[in-house]
Amino acid sequence: MAGAPFQIIVFDCCSKYMNEIIELFTLFFKLGAFTIGGGIAMLPLLQHSLIEEKKWFTQEEFIDVVAVCQSLPGVIAVNMATYVGYKKKGFAGSLVSTIGVVLPSFVMILIIANLISSLGDNPYLNGAMAGFRAAALGLIIVAVLQMAPAVFKGGWTIAAAVLSFVLIAVFNVNTAYVILLFVALGVASTLVNDLRFRRIGNEGGGSAGDDAGGEREEDI
Repeated sequence: MAGAPFQIIVFDCCSKYMNEIIELFTLFFKLGAFTIGGGIAMLPLLQHSLIEEKKWFTQEEFIDVVAVCQSLPGVIAVNMATYVGYKKKGFAGSLVSTIGVVLPSFVMILIIANLISSLGDNPYLNGAMAGFRAAALGLIIVAVLQMAPAVFKGGWTIAAAVLSFVLIAVFNVNTAYVILLFVALGVASTLVNDLRFRRIGNEGGGSAGDDAGGEREEDI
């Protein structure tokens, strides 16, 4: 009987852990099943789920996660699932989240691959695909509008966004090079600001010291 409370505690802990693992799998399975147009189109749904419903991340944290996952190799949807799963439940969480977000697409592709040859010229299928593309564009626009206020916090960020758009859209610069460029510029900007604040602090400390010295001389 003495071991009963301990067994109950262990059971409750295991039950809670499994419920959280299942929650991660279910969340990303639904996102993978109902998001059309790729990982960027998933962002509005993911933002709603992680920030408003689950409250796992703040808006600023979510923006950082998106930036990191977009910069890494691979599909952003998979990167996001892996990152969020790991943050919540370590390796097991990242594993089930990644499987959950990939599984719907994997199953659908297997089905479509067997039917595409016979349905390739079907006007109804083509109409459905046109609707999917329009919906995906709408989701991407929503993601941009929702994230913009948290991203644009000054002239530097606005200029960086505009310049990166021009480099990619107008000059066809590889996206990876643009990301590396602005990572370097961001680090450089932080270093410059840090040095400037230190210099201002030192000058302020020196002035304060001079004033104190003058007061001491007057007292003497």
